Amino acid sequence: MRLGINTFLFACPFHNQHTRLFPKFRKWGFKSVEITVADPGDMNPAYVRDQLDEHGLVAATLCGAFGPGRDLRGTPAEQQASSDYIKALIGQMEILGCTVLGGPLYSSVGRAEAETPANQRAQRKLVVRHLRELAAYAGDRGVTLCVEPLNRFETDLLNTCDQALDLVADVGHPALKVHLDTFHMNIEEKDLGAAIRRCGQHLGLLHASGSDRGTPGTDHIDWKGIAAALRAIKFQGDVVIESFTQDVEIIARAAAIWRRIEPTQDEIAAKGAKFLRKLLKV
Repeated sequence: MRLGINTFLFACPFHNQHTRLFPKFRKWGFKSVEITVADPGDMNPAYVRDQLDEHGLVAATLCGAFGPGRDLRGTPAEQQASSDYIKALIGQMEILGCTVLGGPLYSSVGRAEAETPANQRAQRKLVVRHLRELAAYAGDRGVTLCVEPLNRFETDLLNTCDQALDLVADVGHPALKVHLDTFHMNIEEKDLGAAIRRCGQHLGLLHASGSDRGTPGTDHIDWKGIAAALRAIKFQGDVVIESFTQDVEIIARAAAIWRRIEPTQDEIAAKGAKFLRKLLKV
């Protein structure tokens, strides 16, 4: 396993200038930086790669930002925009040396509606068709796509590990795996460790966040159970801290961060890294 930090904690969008954070990331014990790319034009991936190399870091994972207008089950224009965006990210990943793309690749965050069963089936069929094509495209370029279940308040399509596994099975391509997030799991799963065990070899990425979106290890989540499950499935991927604060306004609004959960962004990163390094022995 390798420990990473998602850039949403400090910046959105991520620009070249934000590489100034890399020395701190390295000092805190992170080995990987997960960049969330709001728009592919926001950064120069060649420059970012040079800065990662200079500070002994890698960008092992990239996270997509699926706001309004990017939706594989939306209008034809939204479907095309999302597909084009994912392919553009894959192009950047080739330059960054990045091999895993995570996030809710299937739909816009916040689209949570009371769809009829017939509409749900039709939308899911669209998503399967698009992901099958995108997984083939990614796999040909050495990239694995990982679909992230979100909690019921953020999507109505994919909420649990089991639903994600069903989607992966229906797509049927080895370049599509599951991306789990402890924040969403805490809402939707009855047993987080058991869900990870069911995911097994299909788990491609794990986001670590406190139950309140704060620092991992300062909350009520069963972190020992999670660590045991990761060891049981011999997980060799990245565990990435993805926590949010009010300091990044666009993310605070999107994730409903209405109060200061932790004193500082730095404290979340530093304390979270210390806790997870000890827990996971990384």
